[in-house]
Amino acid sequence: MTAMTTASPVQRKVPRPRADALRNRERIVSAAREMFTEFGPDVPLDEIARRAGVGNATVYRNFPDRDALVREVVCSVMDRTNEAAEVALAENGDAFEALERFVHTAADERVTALCPMISSTFDQHHPDLVDARDRCEELIGEIMGRAKAAGQLRTDVDVGDIMMAVAQLSRPLAGTACFSVDRFVHRHLQLFLDGLRAPAPSVLPGAAMTMEDLRKV
Repeated sequence: MTAMTTASPVQRKVPRPRADALRNRERIVSAAREMFTEFGPDVPLDEIARRAGVGNATVYRNFPDRDALVREVVCSVMDRTNEAAEVALAENGDAFEALERFVHTAADERVTALCPMISSTFDQHHPDLVDARDRCEELIGEIMGRAKAAGQLRTDVDVGDIMMAVAQLSRPLAGTACFSVDRFVHRHLQLFLDGLRAPAPSVLPGAAMTMEDLRKV
């Protein structure tokens, strides 16, 4: 009598998303990023779909609710900012120039304009967000540490000081159009960066702001 053998289950490959589906998702995230920056997290999803050039069903197929879309936007912006920081660290050039590149890129991505939505719209302890935020803090700290070790960055500043300044200088003033002051953002950021150079011409009041301090603001 022959022994019965059990057939091994067939391993099926997970189908890869179609190229057009990926493009639609990217368009949705890009449109949402623009509109969240302009109007805040409560902008109607129908309006986001319209700007992205897709149907409402496509938005909901990719993002089951508003929280999922907001989280994807914030994480994608932080990921691109982190990539810019990694590129700056990989270069063997001037340490302060690496810090400058990061600051200007963070302003272009409007990462600090989006981050306030985190506490008001979804769980700020979501693993994807925590990973992106921790990586960002680690990279900025490494860039600043390199510039301080080279004697180019004043020693009485911390990561929170950088992010607070980027947040304040890359947002429009109350009562002004969101993008009408864009042409001044990098000018004002450079003025701030020049004030970070060592040797410091003055003593700063108070203590340096850490990321933990910033999260409590």
